[in-house]
Amino acid sequence: MTYFADLSSPQVAELTSGDRVPVLLLPLGAIEPHGPHAPLGTDPLISRGMCERAAERLTADPEVHVLVLPEVPYGVTRFAAGFAGGIHVGEETLHSLLVDIGASLIGQRLRRILLVNNHFEPAHLVTLRRAAETLNFAYDGRVALLDLVRRRHAQRLTDEFRSGECHAGRYETSLVLADRPELVDQAVMRELPHVPISLTAARSASVEGGGGGMDGLAAAPEDGSFLAMGMTDAYCGKPAEATAEEGTETFSTLTDLLVEAIRELARE
Repeated sequence: MTYFADLSSPQVAELTSGDRVPVLLLPLGAIEPHGPHAPLGTDPLISRGMCERAAERLTADPEVHVLVLPEVPYGVTRFAAGFAGGIHVGEETLHSLLVDIGASLIGQRLRRILLVNNHFEPAHLVTLRRAAETLNFAYDGRVALLDLVRRRHAQRLTDEFRSGECHAGRYETSLVLADRPELVDQAVMRELPHVPISLTAARSASVEGGGGGMDGLAAAPEDGSFLAMGMTDAYCGKPAEATAEEGTETFSTLTDLLVEAIRELARE
């Protein structure tokens, strides 16, 4: 089985008694505008797609037992202010929720939890990192965040992702086309002009705890909004160039990164 919530209680109890190390994947994102063409749930959709593909790839692996937890689709999304559809939760709300979820699982000896995130707003990323630290130091967990904006990960992704012009642009729209093409208004998508605004360059300062490189992707303008950056339609980059083929290829790379993170966590 792929999904943790599909198991029965006795099946969950058996997870820690077998030869395979259980690793639980928690898909994360935010419900927020992704241009006039892509769904509000783009971020959690991508996270869930990565998790499903990684679990499928490792379904018969003799060393790890990968299960996908129910996603947490809500995040810190102040950037979306001024647009319809964004659902913001505060940093402390998100931190408390993730710590409670993690503590419940760690208390059942399911200590290895991998946070899989595709929403890169600075305060959101900082909160995820802090939640992982809390669970590891206060609850003796083995919790990690697959942080795609780190240089070593970002350098394996597309040119648009590395440029920072990747909110609802070619990169994200291609991924949605690969997984749920019916959710993309492709007629509108094809008419959208290039919006050359880089989230990386929006401000030179990077996220706290960053470390350089693509951590600058999670940078913000002073008042923290897409509108302040000049993203008047809540997208940047080149969504008109998106294809399902590119999305499929990118999902393969994302799955590679996730599988590597799973194996690393299983060894701890």
